[in-house]
Amino acid sequence: MGTLTVRENFSFSAALRLPESVSQQEKEKKVNRLIQELGLNRVADSKVRRRSQGVCVFNVCVCVCVCVCVCVCVQVGTQLIRGISGGERKRTNIGMELIIDPSVLFLDEPTTGLDASTANSVLLLLKRMANNGRTIILSIHQPRYSIYRLFDSLTLLVNGKQVYHAPAHSALDYFSDIGYTCEPHNNPADFFLDIINGDSTAVALSGKENEDPESDSVVTSRRGIEDKLVEEYRNSRYFQQTKAEMERIVQGRQVTTKTPSRTITYNTSFMTQFRWVLKRTFKNLMLNPQTSVAQIAVTLFLALVVGAIFFNVQDNQSGMQNRFGALFFIVVNQCFSSLSSAELFIAERKLFIHEYISGYYRVSVYFLSKILSDILTLRTIPAMVFSCVAYFMIGLKPTVDAFFLFMFSVTLVAYTATSMALAISADQTVVAIANIFMTIACVFMMIFAGLLVNLPSIVCWLAWLKYLSIPRYGLGALQINEFRGLQFCKNLNHTLIRPGLACTGEEFLDQQGVDYSTWGFWQNHMALIIMTVCFLTIAYLKLRFIRKFT
Repeated sequence: MGTLTVRENFSFSAALRLPESVSQQEKEKKVNRLIQELGLNRVADSKVRRRSQGVCVFNVCVCVCVCVCVCVCVQVGTQLIRGISGGERKRTNIGMELIIDPSVLFLDEPTTGLDASTANSVLLLLKRMANNGRTIILSIHQPRYSIYRLFDSLTLLVNGKQVYHAPAHSALDYFSDIGYTCEPHNNPADFFLDIINGDSTAVALSGKENEDPESDSVVTSRRGIEDKLVEEYRNSRYFQQTKAEMERIVQGRQVTTKTPSRTITYNTSFMTQFRWVLKRTFKNLMLNPQTSVAQIAVTLFLALVVGAIFFNVQDNQSGMQNRFGALFFIVVNQCFSSLSSAELFIAERKLFIHEYISGYYRVSVYFLSKILSDILTLRTIPAMVFSCVAYFMIGLKPTVDAFFLFMFSVTLVAYTATSMALAISADQTVVAIANIFMTIACVFMMIFAGLLVNLPSIVCWLAWLKYLSIPRYGLGALQINEFRGLQFCKNLNHTLIRPGLACTGEEFLDQQGVDYSTWGFWQNHMALIIMTVCFLTIAYLKLRFIRKFT
């Protein structure tokens, strides 16, 4: 997590992944030891920043120390907080996995995005760990020679087929024996990549160095090189040795072809996980100005704007129209402002999947933590700020109960719209796509809110759509709260009032088809609460069943 320091990230991993029987003092001691071993003392209390590759761990035993494979990666960080360097971020990610002392450490391209010097320092660290008895398995692309010579075992794959698996120092001799000789001063790693990719331009043999790489003969040779490499390896002594070793390992053991169980076990209780994840989520929100301060600032600005436009409405016919327009704007604004919650799960999707499959926490813990932190900080507080400013500037009904019912209704609309946004975006991977779906939904519901079209006049075969409109329920509650008991014809000569003119709030509500009884008022809130629960349930189920294993 980019807003946390190195020490805080390590402490988070220790708190959730070590058994609860381990004392807090022992956890802190392990964190300090890892910081020392990874050379992170200088930046232990600095924030991790931008996105970087991660690691995943499997507690199994294998025979190699370093080889090429494919694994899962996770991203952490923030674009707005400057923190530690790229190499230090890599070491921090590695350290979070070392908390549980895994016997095997899998890394997916740990040098990606690093300069040559930093990449070399990271690999030297991994080599020291391997020398201390830990198995390190990693995938890597185009390492320089100083990195390549650190490898103990090397595996080369072509389209998922193994073309070499043996000691790294024997690779050049092996390829030379099958007809591929590395040029002097050529990097062995680059040479191997050229071979397995079918690029013969870097191979010094048969005097073909000057042949056009796009000629028909070269293209034809590329097509057959994969089969040749696979066949040569399967006929080699290295393949026979590997096969014999595998047979020795499985000898006497029951072999099954069933898909391995993916049951995740946890070392901590639900409440322990919830406390730590909620704490981290709140801290991340508070330290991200674009999601905390900016949200409140924008809300305050919009409240001032709507308050200035509808300032001090009067109790007359124009005041009736202005009240209706102001309430409609407030409800629609709450719906569209809640679209920012679309990135709640999308932005941390890879982080969530990695931490979930690594046994940090349950899906329900993550879901509840994100929901509570988002609702309390980004929905409740802005809704209260907006209500306090706009309500009194507009000059709505000056009673205490009306004000708090107004605030409650506005907040509930924000909750429901946020829940809808989460239900739509929970299984999405791109924020822009989720925003498109949510914008369409909001615009569609806005039509049936009650201002743009008179709801009683809608044809029966379309009238049912109004029951799916969040703004309709919010606007209905605000209308009843504001208009009930108001008089709009106080200064008019009653003999001059034309028929059909609404002079009371109740008459206006009748024209709009709004049930202004006590039950009619609270049924709007009940509908919003039911919709909120349904949307949150959908969001949780999507989060629970999205594909987490590759």
